[in-house]
Amino acid sequence: MFNELRYIDRAFRHIRLFAACFVLACMGVTGLVCWSCYRVVENDRGRVYILADGKALEALASERGDNLPVEARDHIRTFHQYFFTLGPDEKVINANIGKALYLADGSARREYENALEQGYYRNIITGNVSQEVRVDSVYVNMDSSVFRCWATLIITRTSNITLRCLFTQGGLRQVPRSDHNPHGFLIEDWTIGDSRDIKTIPRIQNP
Repeated sequence: MFNELRYIDRAFRHIRLFAACFVLACMGVTGLVCWSCYRVVENDRGRVYILADGKALEALASERGDNLPVEARDHIRTFHQYFFTLGPDEKVINANIGKALYLADGSARREYENALEQGYYRNIITGNVSQEVRVDSVYVNMDSSVFRCWATLIITRTSNITLRCLFTQGGLRQVPRSDHNPHGFLIEDWTIGDSRDIKTIPRIQNP
């Protein structure tokens, strides 16, 4: 009888040990699952999905300061492309200039109004001239918020193509992002320092 009691006591101890091990194993598995889920959520926080042409494209989210110089240079390129890409169509000119003026302060509007008074846009329309800009280099000092831009204007006329060098400079100020200003910068005190023809190439006319 005593042997049977010892066997029963030993069996209970084994059951308690097994139960304790089982509980510890469950707690370990639960902790591992929670930790894995946390890691997955943290990784997903750094992912952004952009819908383009019906397709979901994955991008990586980062602090704005990480890409600030890149965004500043792209803002300057975008402004110059809008401001100087012109065609012999008043609607095209007004649309591009309108987009450019959202990216700069009154200094850009003054340059536009001066060119308007001098008949620059009227000559483009009447002469069937098209103009595009190729931004060669952009320098931005983020500490002083000063930039310099070197570009080439390609002016296509009926009889020739003129290449004109272009140098501009100004300042940058951070502003809230918007649909019209997605980079969140505003160009200030913008001036055109140099704009002169460097080459004229005759166009071959059809007989």
